[in-house]
Amino acid sequence: MAKGSFSDLIAGEKPTMVDFSAEWCGPCKMMAPILDELKSKIGDTARIIKIDIDKNPQAAAAYGVQSVPTLILFKKGSPVWRQSGVVPTEYLKRVIDQHA
Repeated sequence: MAKGSFSDLIAGEKPTMVDFSAEWCGPCKMMAPILDELKSKIGDTARIIKIDIDKNPQAAAAYGVQSVPTLILFKKGSPVWRQSGVVPTEYLKRVIDQHA
């Protein structure tokens, strides 16, 4: 990932849910269908992006991501919510609705 592109992704008006994950992480694999379902429920309300911490250690380090999966919701470039672990679709939708 080019320097600056991550900050460009999270800088917009639209909330951006970032899924910090890793290939070797079992719970991260459980998040994939949850995030797919979330995307179908929120449509264009927010963006969802996945960051592999092994391929983008600087992004993970910048936000103090110690465990995966860690979800962080950004709005205008600032984190407004974060949680580690597997999180249900409906809960994530409520979080996004609060910040949309």
